[in-house]
Amino acid sequence: MFTLANAVVLLIALLHVYILVLEMFLWNTPRGRKAFGLTPEFAEQTRTLAANQGLYNGFLAAGLFWGLWLGPVDGGVKVFFLLCVLVAGLYGAATASRRILFVQALPATLGLLCVYLGV
Repeated sequence: MFTLANAVVLLIALLHVYILVLEMFLWNTPRGRKAFGLTPEFAEQTRTLAANQGLYNGFLAAGLFWGLWLGPVDGGVKVFFLLCVLVAGLYGAATASRRILFVQALPATLGLLCVYLGV
């Protein structure tokens, strides 16, 4: 049976897989440029940096999937990777776009709260 915490963690992991795809494979496409508000020239100049960011988002997703796979054996894995997502979201909101606060940091906070409460 899925608990609310596992459902939230799963959604956050899937979100980071989507971000990986956007940054690693769709950065130069109209969809990728629209998602990040980029000009074609800027997207081309930064595609390697974006792919690197995408890879890191993939690691976050992998860690969250690992925590789900472990189940109740080790909730610490989920907490660790949710904290990583939270820190990345806070840093991104402070340095790149406030929108990241709502896309990344807020869901991570909700996930941490759900895991902590055991719901």
